[in-house]
Amino acid sequence: MVGHVQKPTATQGVRPRISIVIPLYNEEDSIPHLVEALDAAIANCGEPTEVIIVDDGSRDRSFALLKELAERDPRFTIVRFRRNFGQTAAFAAGFAQARGEVVITMDADLQNDPMDIPLLMAKIDEGYDIVSGWRKNRQDRWLDRKLPSMLANRLISNVTDVRLHDYGCSLKAYRTEVLQHVRLYGELHRFIPALASQVGATVTEVPVNHRARKYGSSKYGISRTIRVMLDLINVWFLGAYSTRPIHVFGTLGLGSMALGILAGLYLTALKIFLGASIGNRPLLLLAVLLVVIGVQLVTMGLLAEMITRTYYESQNKPIYVVREIVNNHSDDAL
Repeated sequence: MVGHVQKPTATQGVRPRISIVIPLYNEEDSIPHLVEALDAAIANCGEPTEVIIVDDGSRDRSFALLKELAERDPRFTIVRFRRNFGQTAAFAAGFAQARGEVVITMDADLQNDPMDIPLLMAKIDEGYDIVSGWRKNRQDRWLDRKLPSMLANRLISNVTDVRLHDYGCSLKAYRTEVLQHVRLYGELHRFIPALASQVGATVTEVPVNHRARKYGSSKYGISRTIRVMLDLINVWFLGAYSTRPIHVFGTLGLGSMALGILAGLYLTALKIFLGASIGNRPLLLLAVLLVVIGVQLVTMGLLAEMITRTYYESQNKPIYVVREIVNNHSDDAL
């Protein structure tokens, strides 16, 4: 049996305002306690709420427990992957199932406290599109968890210009309309605030409770730092140059060609005016290499421009996002 579950109330027949999305992988020991905590949080929140738990290919009894839970309580929807696809895919699947006006994300390991949901909702009601949890008193090891996270958060904030203390905290609230403009691939779930900010979403954060893990083992280690850095480069490029890739490739290419040409002119002057031998100089090879690389980079930029146009035009995808239109007369007859 999976903990105590309140009987569904009449409010569960209406469209939920809140959708809680939880990715889960091999957490059979945590599930009864998670359900109990969610039950108390939903009752405390007082809003029509649904819970979507995505089983990311668990190999223990997690799905059996979750299926039993869903059969007893219609507030719970269980999505089961055929294999482990990762947390980003789990979040994307949960977002696709969510029906609420606001989506709350959190982990299944009980380190996030569901009782913090009203704190997030209060900020949403103030008008923010995204509210990120900040594990101000984080209950993790310092050397391999806190320190890398602190450095990564500072770097991500500087690169994306969306300044948050804790990008890695899964406890976040999103307006559903904002998530419709965010496409998740790879491991980009931690960058959702930055991706959404690129289409004009307003972002803030609130300190939330953080608890030490009691059940199971962590699925993350210091090795993910490399993946985070690569994803950060991806987010930076998508945010700054997704509609004008020629600017980044062309700038690098022209810079490389300029250096190559300057080096070539210097060697030419040595040959003509001083009669120096330049055939065995490494600088000559470097000058040729810089020019060739420059041409290749400019060519890559032109190809990227063609791909960008194909991407937008083939889907009739706009390069802008409209928040609202006041006095829209576009459908009026001329």
